[in-house]
Amino acid sequence: MQTKTILLCGVGGQGTILAADLLAFSCLEAGLDVKVSEIHGMAQRGGAVTTVVRVGSAVQSMVTGPGEADIVMAFETTEALRNLPDLKEGGSLIVNDVAIRPLPVLTGAARMPERARERLIEAGALLVPAEAIARSVGNAKCANVVLVGALSARMDVAAEVWEQVIARRVPPKTVEANLAAFRAGRAFILESEEI
Repeated sequence: MQTKTILLCGVGGQGTILAADLLAFSCLEAGLDVKVSEIHGMAQRGGAVTTVVRVGSAVQSMVTGPGEADIVMAFETTEALRNLPDLKEGGSLIVNDVAIRPLPVLTGAARMPERARERLIEAGALLVPAEAIARSVGNAKCANVVLVGALSARMDVAAEVWEQVIARRVPPKTVEANLAAFRAGRAFILESEEI
């Protein structure tokens, strides 16, 4: 398999790191070579969190540059816009359809980007109502795994492999909720592709 670069971006507290973990371990379980690079920033305070996961038969380097991500999966719209230059032409842009107001915006030191949703749609983004989907299957805290489900529909790894990894990597009492979230996110992407 040719090396594929997936960039996950969000803010602290959204579960970006767990999502990257589920992606990496699912690909490893499927027999792929995986390399992961994380940038946490001030994640615990709602700061930017970016993780690059490269997967393939033999991943030679962790190094990647602007315009080289096959998939950008953003956990909110502002981070999606900020990382848009990393997406390669023809790549997939999966975005949680929510905007989080960072501290500089809340204090009045900065403003939210204008027309964020419209700009993302123009860029070909698939907007996923991850929180609403997670609530509909029983746990709003599983929005990150809804996005993992959406991502899985764009990867060459069987759904069963993802589900086995989720069952092993999330806290035992949340396994069923996370599996339901994963399945719902995957179904959302597959159904939207049929339209």
